[in-house]
Amino acid sequence: MNQKQLMRRYYRELIWSAIIYTLVLIGSITMLKQFEFPRAWQIAISLSPVIPVAFVILAIMRLMIYSDELQQRIQLFAISFSAALTGLITFSYGFLENVGFPKFPTFFVLPMLIFIWGISLRYFEKRYQ
Repeated sequence: MNQKQLMRRYYRELIWSAIIYTLVLIGSITMLKQFEFPRAWQIAISLSPVIPVAFVILAIMRLMIYSDELQQRIQLFAISFSAALTGLITFSYGFLENVGFPKFPTFFVLPMLIFIWGISLRYFEKRYQ
């Protein structure tokens, strides 16, 4: 499978996972607001949007495994930079919380990591052109 076919498959998996995530998220929020469930059910319903996100991670891993060596190298640099910068930002903000800054919701760590990964991916792709 060439890189173009691989990317097409990746985007198809990503789009379907995003659609399913959106539907499950809306459904879970609606259910939790409109009905009273036992605590165990509340936890299960609250965590249900994580399942489609797991499929996104599988699609990303499949993309990286089957990509050519240059693309793997670019991804490695982008992910490493993203992880390091996300760690530095959240670590630094933790110290700011000691002087009265509001608590940083851990819910935002993964989106931040992915956002920085996307930006750094463009940088490293241009660097290797």
